[in-house]
Amino acid sequence: GSHDSFSYWVDEKSPVGPDQATAIKRLARISLVRKIIKKWSVTQNLTFKEQLEGGIRYFDLRVSSKPGEIGQETYFIHGLFGIKVWDGLKEMNSFLEQHPKEVIFLDFNHFYAMDDSHHHFLINRIHSAFESKLCRVECVEYVTLQYMWEKKHQVLIFYHHPLYKEYPFLWPGNKMPAPWANTTNVHKLLQFLETTLGERSRYGTFHVSQAILTPRVQTIARHLIRGLKNTLVHRNLPMILNWVKAQKPGVMGVNIITSDFVELVDFAATVISLNDLLLEED
Repeated sequence: GSHDSFSYWVDEKSPVGPDQATAIKRLARISLVRKIIKKWSVTQNLTFKEQLEGGIRYFDLRVSSKPGEIGQETYFIHGLFGIKVWDGLKEMNSFLEQHPKEVIFLDFNHFYAMDDSHHHFLINRIHSAFESKLCRVECVEYVTLQYMWEKKHQVLIFYHHPLYKEYPFLWPGNKMPAPWANTTNVHKLLQFLETTLGERSRYGTFHVSQAILTPRVQTIARHLIRGLKNTLVHRNLPMILNWVKAQKPGVMGVNIITSDFVELVDFAATVISLNDLLLEED
């Protein structure tokens, strides 16, 4: 999986998003400030298509309307506005059309400046994009690749908003817990990942191990121009990857692992190869 999967492009000319504090919004009237925000908002380099081709199958998605814009259009957001959600969904669907045995997880986990009409608009867009590829909510343990192939399903949508109850193809957010370490310290991160794996539900849910470091305000203040990749990611990715290599999948093991800048190391290939351990057990 990729963290803030859509952030490969954010619009530094747009206003700062409603996911940011009021003080940042005021500062961001200065275009240089928006350039700095961009350096800390971008967590991926690859487009959806490139991520899919590289083996990414879980996408972490945050969505917002544009306050003041007429209509219910929704955009991906991380500090600054990204592409329209509709454009991203179409890009993913065209990959699935070409690869009918591939399955993806779309985790819509943060919503900003959206009322019910925005949600219904977005959910209808999701349905229009994928139609019969959408997997209805089912007992997690039943959803094997074989099950998906027989039903010709390719997409599981997790929707962290009460409206999921009105649509049979929206899985509740609590089926996709993604505990967050919220630290800049790689040792604390790895300890947190170990602890939360030990506490994960034995049955009934998926589980995301967020192998990511989160900058604090003082981190950004100290390294304004360097940005997220040069300050936190480059230096710590090798240690994070070593932790991934040491994991085992299966009950109480890892399930989905997310990272920033997934192409900087052999992240996807390393995660995918963990599946071989399940084959050995069989």
